[in-house]
Parts: sequence; C-alpha cells; structure tokens
Amino acid sequence: MKKVIVVGAGLGGLSAAIKLAHHGFDVSVLEKEESCGGKLCSVELGDYQFDLGPSTITLKHVFDNVFKSVGRDPQDYLTFYPIEKGTRNFFKDGHVVDFSNDVEHVQTQISAFSEADANNYPLFLDEAKRLYTISDRQFFSQLMYPLSTKLSPSLLKDFIKIKPLTTLNTLVESYFEHPNTRMLFNRYATYIGSSPYQAPMIFGMMAHLEGGQGIWGVEGGSYQIVRAFERLARELGVEFFMEHEVENTIQKGNRIVGVQANGQTFAADYVVFNADALTVYQNLLKHHPLNRKLEKKEVSLSGFAMLLGINKTYPELEHHNVFFPKEYTQEFKAIFKDKQVPEEPTIYICQSSVSEPKRAKEGGGNLFILINAPYLSSNLTWNEETKEKMMQRVINQLESYGLDGLSTRIDEQYCMTPKDIETRTGAFKGSLYGLSSNTIKQAFFRIENKDPVLSNVYFAGGSTHPGGGTPMVTLSGQLVASDIIGIYGTIHTDT
Repeated sequence: MKKVIVVGAGLGGLSAAIKLAHHGFDVSVLEKEESCGGKLCSVELGDYQFDLGPSTITLKHVFDNVFKSVGRDPQDYLTFYPIEKGTRNFFKDGHVVDFSNDVEHVQTQISAFSEADANNYPLFLDEAKRLYTISDRQFFSQLMYPLSTKLSPSLLKDFIKIKPLTTLNTLVESYFEHPNTRMLFNRYATYIGSSPYQAPMIFGMMAHLEGGQGIWGVEGGSYQIVRAFERLARELGVEFFMEHEVENTIQKGNRIVGVQANGQTFAADYVVFNADALTVYQNLLKHHPLNRKLEKKEVSLSGFAMLLGINKTYPELEHHNVFFPKEYTQEFKAIFKDKQVPEEPTIYICQSSVSEPKRAKEGGGNLFILINAPYLSSNLTWNEETKEKMMQRVINQLESYGLDGLSTRIDEQYCMTPKDIETRTGAFKGSLYGLSSNTIKQAFFRIENKDPVLSNVYFAGGSTHPGGGTPMVTLSGQLVASDIIGIYGTIHTDT
C-alpha cells in the first residue's frame, strides 16, 4: 500500500486525504495546531460563536462532490441553506444594494443612483458567466503543471478569449459609470488578495457565482465543512496526528522519502503540502532552486480581523455586509505601494446570527469584521498599540455609517493581525492567498501543484492552483489526489 503524508489539515489537505483514502492509499495527516481547518477555524467567546476565516460560500456543488465521489450523501454530514438577500453593500452616499441572484431586484437598487448601470447589469452578468464557463472548463477541472496542458490548443484559444491583458477595473468601467457600481464589482479582486486596478478581468466571473448562482450558509457555521471533512476522512481510515509541526524533510535523490515531526519520522511515497507553498519552500525546502525566484514575487494582501460579541441587534445588518469608502483607489495604493492599512478601509461584516440566532446571546449579534491589510513588511509594525488603534478606527468608521453606540455594546472581543495570521497558519508574510494576482504571470501561473524538481511532492491550498477561497482549495485537493491516483489507479475498492 502506498503511503501518503498530508502536511496540514485545511480544506485542501482534508479533501485530498478523503479521495486518496477512498482509493486505497494509506494516508496520514500531520497538523501543527490542535484542530483542523487552517485559516478557517471556530471561536467561542462567552455566549457568541464565530467562524474565523472564509465565510461567503459559493459553488456548493464542489463540497457536495467530495462526499458523492466516495459514495456518501452530503446531507448526512452538512446542512447548507441559501442566503436569499446575498450581501448588503453600503455606500457613502447613503445608497444600499443587496447583491443577490435576484437580478431584477439588484437592477432596481442600482437604478436608484444610475439607470444606465442598471440597464447594463444583465449584460455584465452574461460576461461574468462567460468568464466562469471558461474558467470551469480550463482551470477548475485540471492541474496546470503538465507542459501538454499548458500548450494545448484548447487552452491557448480560451486564454485569448479571457483577454489576460485587460484588468478587472477596465472590464467593470466598460459596463458601469457610477462609482458605487464600480466598487461593487471591483471588490472581487480582493477575493484573491489583489488589486482590481492590476488583476486580470477573469476575476469578474465571481459576479456570476454570487449574482448568478447565489451564496450559501452552513448550519452551525462555515467551520462545519471542516468538521464534516475530518469526520469523513476518519471514517475512510485516514490517521491524524494533531499538534505535529513538520520540522524537516528527508530527501533521497529527487524524492522526499519522509518528514520529521515531534521527534518522529513519517515515511512517505508521496507528500502533499497543504500549507502556504512559499513558507514550505523557505522553511522545509531551503535548497530548492525555486527559492531564489519565489522570494522576489509580490504576495497577496493580508487582513485585520475583529470578532465582536455585541448585546444589541442592528436591523440594518444582514448575514453578509460590506461598507465601502468614499474613494476606492486609495485602499490599494496604501496596501500595495505604501504597505499601510488604508485610512478609510472597506469593511466586511459577517453576522451569521442573522440566519442562526443561536450563535449569539438573545438580542445580540456575532460580528466577524475584516478589513484588508498589507502583508508583513518593515513599513508597519504590528503591536498592541497598532492593534488598539486599528480596532478603534474600524469601530469609529462603523459608527459613522449608522451603527450608533457600537463601542458601548461590546460584550466580547478578539482580534487577529497579519502577524497573528503568519504565526497561527504559517502564511508567508501573513498573506492570505500566497502570491498576489497583480500580474498576468502570477494570476495564471501560480506555484505549481506538482513540484518541478521533487517527483513525489504536491501542493494543495490557496497558494497554488486553482486559487484561494473555500471551493478552490477544496478543488485543489481533489485535483492533486486525482493526479496521484492516475499514477497507480485504485489500489483497492473495499472502502
């Protein structure tokens, strides 16, 4: 039986472990934390429950397929529910847009500030769907490392169709004239940790995921996906070693034949790293020839997160909420050029207690608040003073939007800085998505899932193909597992 070591128990690693175990591989997962999930974890503060990490769920079928592909019913493990109102977007001029898959309702709300933009919205959705269809066909269904794939006539033809030299902002401006509408759709670049003024227009496809297909919640919170994957993996015989941080790799020729953690050596026929690939190369593959090239690359933005348990309900808040600044370009100049937190950042709030009141005390709310922040550099030092300053800046900004008295309503609070993200998750420089997508090369040719030098080493997760976000990292694990299975086939079928 072939032995696979999965380093890291995020959704990508769990997804790969499930598929490999089902196909007869002997799989062990080594995780440095005491629980699974990576950047997605569950936090309880007094009477309040939070998900710390990704919270907007799209592409529900990707998660369902993990269960169906091994002969299980996803409904036995998870309960998804549609979030009908989508995401509520607040603009400085007082307008509000609930962005959902109700096209006519979205048009009506946009028409309050721009009839022309409202009329163009269905056309933009058509373009977003076209971009998604190409992405699904070319990028979500296969690994990109084989030369035959990179040079396939089909890929090259589709690559021309997605206009890789055109930025997301240029695409958005070609359909919309009002600053509100432009901010609404330019924000999708931040889903992959990048700037809409530099990232390619392909990421406009996300408007189709949310505005065409709709978004979902998970009963009990997004972390239930992690718990369900872990449960399924254990049922299939995957062995877990928690609080086992890999300290070294054992290399023979062009193979990693084992990893060392907690004084133990774990032999491996294959190693799947479900950790930030940049961190893996820097810490565990220090002499790899890729290191010199990778250290010069720009990484994605990071984030500053706050968890607030509040003893009040604000009726203007929905499950998902975004508060936009007056001027958007300043945010990306601050983050990527000055490497500072914007003076007036865009603020995202997930209040899952709107959909599941039991996740907060009666009459209260569980606010997961996230702002974009620069990756770690010498330009900004994160300490207690910085942390307090950022928390106050965000609270003041929210109060200016109408969340009156927020600072007096806080029962519980916790925050996480880019430095905390680096420490807890191993994210390189605290970045959320590995390399940024601010250049064509970094957007379309991410760190490869299969190492080009080490023949038995793979990567799964947000820092590699097909990208960040819960569906994409889940897909990366499935694709990596399929590649390994393709070498040996199914070893046995009695699971």
